Amino acid sequence: MFTEQNSKKNKIPMFSFIKWTGYAILAMCLWACNEKNVSSKQPVTTPPEPVRLILDTDMGPDYDDVGAVAVMYALADSGEVQVLATLSSNKDERTVPCLDVLNTYFNHPDMPLGAPKSEGGVSMTTWHQKKWTDFLPEHYPHQTARTSDAPDAVQVYRKILSAQPDSSVVICTIGFFTNLKDLLLSEGDAYSPLSGKELVAKKVKRVVAMAGAFPQGKEFNVYCDVPASRKVTEEWPTEILYSGFEIGDKVLTGKRLVEQPGEGNPVKDVYTLCFAEGDPEGRMSWDLTAVWVAIKGYAPYYEVERGTFRILNDEGENGWTPDEKGRDLRLIEKIPPTEMARRIENCMMHQPVSITQ
Repeated sequence: MFTEQNSKKNKIPMFSFIKWTGYAILAMCLWACNEKNVSSKQPVTTPPEPVRLILDTDMGPDYDDVGAVAVMYALADSGEVQVLATLSSNKDERTVPCLDVLNTYFNHPDMPLGAPKSEGGVSMTTWHQKKWTDFLPEHYPHQTARTSDAPDAVQVYRKILSAQPDSSVVICTIGFFTNLKDLLLSEGDAYSPLSGKELVAKKVKRVVAMAGAFPQGKEFNVYCDVPASRKVTEEWPTEILYSGFEIGDKVLTGKRLVEQPGEGNPVKDVYTLCFAEGDPEGRMSWDLTAVWVAIKGYAPYYEVERGTFRILNDEGENGWTPDEKGRDLRLIEKIPPTEMARRIENCMMHQPVSITQ
């Protein structure tokens, strides 16, 4: 029997055993998600700098946002991304508490949070009968009780952007364009004398947006806040890469996660609750594909086409005009959706490991 007394007798402190066991488990958990398996015969190179990422999510109407956060933190634990903030574009009172739950579960309890404070915008809860947006805050630790208690998302954006190197930040928006519209409209403040548009032009590398349907269509994240969508798509000063509805629609994920043994995982709990109402083969991965591309890049997973995205009417229908000189890019399917699902789901199944120091 392994006891503390036996460990002292063998001069192996219990905390060291736990610590190094934790490291071994963490390495195994990250192996499937990290595709950079380098042969010992290859020359040693300096690893690339992690992507500096701000996630802007509506966290509520659908549950693929939860899977997207899991993918993001799996890639953070593998060193591919530095998450700077997680912001809600949805005013529903449960969105920020749910974000807080997930940040805490993945060992980032102090991750900056924010929510819209401007007039208008969207407040929308989940449409599932089993309200996972109630379940998560009721069953998992978090600090922010209501979305309205969170700081102004614009102030969080301005504070974080002003502290980053020029042209270094990737914003991944998998919800409404509300916060980005408010950021564009913001004026100089204590964080930066620059206007919002000037600050974005100076600090943001690109936006990756789960938005639109291509070459033409009507998509949820665009039509829920048409004024914000129009403002951002017309006036944003950096490149926007669109992951359209058709990209994530065929990538079904979550089934392996739900079948995975173990309890106390909020991501698994949400997918289990929602699978009971449908999606037996997996949920569409609209938000997960956007997060994947924001961090890992589009190649070799997708092709891209350069052009111009347009809002066609007040109902939020969008169009696309191919143009080699256009500001925007859109993803085009390359590898089979089943292969993308396998890669993404490996990350969804990632378990955070708390290492005893």
